Amino acid sequence: MIKKILAWFGYVPKIHKEQVQETPKENDNFYRKRPLHFADDMMQTQRLNLEQLWEHNFKNAVHPSIAMDSAKGQSTFALDNSLNLKQPYYGVVPEAQITWYASQSFIGYQLCSMLAQQWLISKACLMPAKDATRNGYELTVNDGTDIDPEILDAIRNKDIDYKISANLIEFIQMGRIFGIRVALFVVESDDPEYYRNPFNADGVTPGSYRGISQIDPYWITPQLDTESSGNPAAIDFYEPTWWIINGHPVHRTHLVIFRTEEVSDILKPTYIFGGVPIPQKIAQRVFAAETCANEAPQILLTKRTDVIKADLAQGVSQWPSFVERIQQWVTNRDNFGVKMLGLEEDMQQFDTGLSDMDAVIMTQYQLVAAACNVPATKLMGTQPKGFNSTGEFEEASYHEELESIQKHDLTALLDRHHLLLIRSEIIPEFNCEEFNVVISWNRLDSMTEKEQSEINKMKAENGIMLQQSGAIDAEEERQRVMNDPKSGYTGLADKPENDDLLEQSENTGEEFDPA
Repeated sequence: MIKKILAWFGYVPKIHKEQVQETPKENDNFYRKRPLHFADDMMQTQRLNLEQLWEHNFKNAVHPSIAMDSAKGQSTFALDNSLNLKQPYYGVVPEAQITWYASQSFIGYQLCSMLAQQWLISKACLMPAKDATRNGYELTVNDGTDIDPEILDAIRNKDIDYKISANLIEFIQMGRIFGIRVALFVVESDDPEYYRNPFNADGVTPGSYRGISQIDPYWITPQLDTESSGNPAAIDFYEPTWWIINGHPVHRTHLVIFRTEEVSDILKPTYIFGGVPIPQKIAQRVFAAETCANEAPQILLTKRTDVIKADLAQGVSQWPSFVERIQQWVTNRDNFGVKMLGLEEDMQQFDTGLSDMDAVIMTQYQLVAAACNVPATKLMGTQPKGFNSTGEFEEASYHEELESIQKHDLTALLDRHHLLLIRSEIIPEFNCEEFNVVISWNRLDSMTEKEQSEINKMKAENGIMLQQSGAIDAEEERQRVMNDPKSGYTGLADKPENDDLLEQSENTGEEFDPA
């Protein structure tokens, strides 16, 4: 039409060869006709992304701009070129898999703090700390030193004054949040180099111990000496020699450091010489579980989908009235309303099945529990779905986890605390010899009264058999009952000497004289 109009005015357009375009054929395909460099650009983009992830995973704690696998610069952390991305990783492991794993690197302490506000992540970090310390511990002296029970009672009272229970909970909770927790034992010393030099118990003077200070990791900086940073054969290789706290170097022997799962040497600078934080491990799984749980009520509200056949052409042409008609239908859509259809209309209703909705939701939460080493029965307070489990194995496994925390982390903190406490306060107050206390953790599970009475009955029967065999006498069995905190007779007074004389006179028939 345009050509005819132009020809009517006497204008004939000139067509140049360079303006002529080839008419695409019907069998032309986008993927066959794409630019040849398209695949190369995509591969280059993926390669750059992977290089950035690689540098993030192996960044240098001292020189953040230099990656550990980089050949640029001179650094004590520089490694050989065996990790260079020029080598064909994708020939062994698909590049998409490498990118997925490489993206699961250290997320930073600030992000750990933010994620720990979420209720499930907070519970996963706090619950093991409270459970491991709930039943407390007992103090004993096993080195042969004769210690007055009054001294042990004084130590227990001092533990309350120093808020040791709260410190133990905080030590594990914040350590799980950040992957590392540093406990500094505050000692007032006249020696200005007290903290810079390795710990020496002889430097603790009477009244110098002040308590435990716990420090978040973003307030401190690790510092390595030449041996720990450059000699892989050193015992303390890649273990910071000092931690800079408030601008002053503190030797690592003055600290008790809790770490979660430690990473290999090559990743330690990335994690700032800490462990893998729990929020980092479970963030993706928590998001999936919470999203799944949030969608459940939305599905319940929209489980019934109504489909009405109508003339869409007329509906679009009369859009306002069409929308009003839909709103009227929605108003009467519930089970208490009246649904009316015209003779020419047809309606269908589709229901979304919800039979496995609870199992799908709980399975996601069970994956969260598995990632943070807390049984789902404990974390969620419900029976696990889909595993036909009674929860007994999960409870036993959880107790093993708590016992590991007690032995490897909490006991070390208590040992150092009691060492300083005894030297600073107990020995000067009671004028006694130096001694060491041993921590004995109480049972993790709480027994019912019936279970405890059955155990006491078995102990009593065992005591009778030992007396009958002559292994012990009645007085030794009495002492056992008095010293057993679960016997119900704890604190029973010793038997008066007159009672022994009265019993002897009754056996011999002699007259008893109280004088």
